[in-house]
Amino acid sequence: MWMAGAGFGVPDVCVVCRSCYNPRAMKFGILVIAVLTLCSLAYSQSGRRAKAITPVPVPTEEAKPSPSTLEREPPPVTAEKNEDYRCTDDDQGLARLVDDVDPAERIVSSRDADERAQITKKPQPVYTREARRNGIQGFVTLKVLLAADSKVSRIRVTKGLPAGLTESAIRAACKLQFRPAVKDGLPASMWVIVEYAFRLADSSIFRP
Repeated sequence: MWMAGAGFGVPDVCVVCRSCYNPRAMKFGILVIAVLTLCSLAYSQSGRRAKAITPVPVPTEEAKPSPSTLEREPPPVTAEKNEDYRCTDDDQGLARLVDDVDPAERIVSSRDADERAQITKKPQPVYTREARRNGIQGFVTLKVLLAADSKVSRIRVTKGLPAGLTESAIRAACKLQFRPAVKDGLPASMWVIVEYAFRLADSSIFRP
């Protein structure tokens, strides 16, 4: 609603505007509008920034050698009766000896020795899974040459068993510890008989 100045030089004024005008409210509204404007500008600027993308490493498969490039492993040696074998350093057991006993090696019999060779430690052989599954048991008899340098020189099979038991006995014989024989005050080599018993009652079904 408008009111005239009634001729007193006062401009026409809206009565409603006079009643709703509040300087503090107007200042607060302007401040809120400014804050919202700044926030919207900052958000729009942040959205324009490119986010750094971290590359994900792709797993690479290792090249597998083809069967043609693989070295063929030699087949395991099968022990036979009256054959001589030597111990190997790879703990795989044995290697067949084709040469005769070195003539320079001083070998004495138990009858001629001043002191006989004494076995101080005799490890037990492993009962193979195949032998246990097939119910094979018995004795393996070996003739072992205990050298003067306290090493097992060679092993000869005099009685064997199938299913890997003979080879297992030879591996155990390779680990014999002993005191060599003595002749005229010097160590000497000597053949001894070593026997290994394989009994199913002594084996365990839980062993490999």
